[in-house]
Amino acid sequence: MFKPITSSLIALAVAATLGGCAKKEEAAAPAAAAAPEATTPTMPPGETHPAPKAAAEVDLTGIAKAEGGKTVAEVFAEKDALAGKPVTFRGKVVKTNPDIMGKNWLHVRDGSGAEGTNDLTITTAGALPNVGDTVVVTGNVSLNKDFGMGYAYDVLVEDAQVTVEPAAQ
Repeated sequence: MFKPITSSLIALAVAATLGGCAKKEEAAAPAAAAAPEATTPTMPPGETHPAPKAAAEVDLTGIAKAEGGKTVAEVFAEKDALAGKPVTFRGKVVKTNPDIMGKNWLHVRDGSGAEGTNDLTITTAGALPNVGDTVVVTGNVSLNKDFGMGYAYDVLVEDAQVTVEPAAQ
């Protein structure tokens, strides 16, 4: 009896919380400035959640592929074979959103891939890295996750272990 109401309330809460998660095509900001917005965004029917554009200050050059891992583009290209399996890759954090649905969310790029296949969204229970940090991510690949209100992901890496690598000297 309360299932439709509960589902609607959950979707509304998620949408309000994710308000700052790349709904607007804006450059990634430092983690301190990446707080979610207070308004609930709307998207046209059928349109999915856009990935953020990499900030000019996040340099994606020279990112080496993780040992035994994949590139971001390879994860997208091999997504069907990787579904439900763990994947490891290295990249730089271009956007963060803390504590949404009990998890930290981040967008990671490594300079590979074209628009639409160059940005992986990650969820983790671990500490939230800073925008610009180089990270090694290991998590399970999930496909076609739809959280409602336009927040749909073709590829999502969930429950990831995120290790921040020391900055090059």
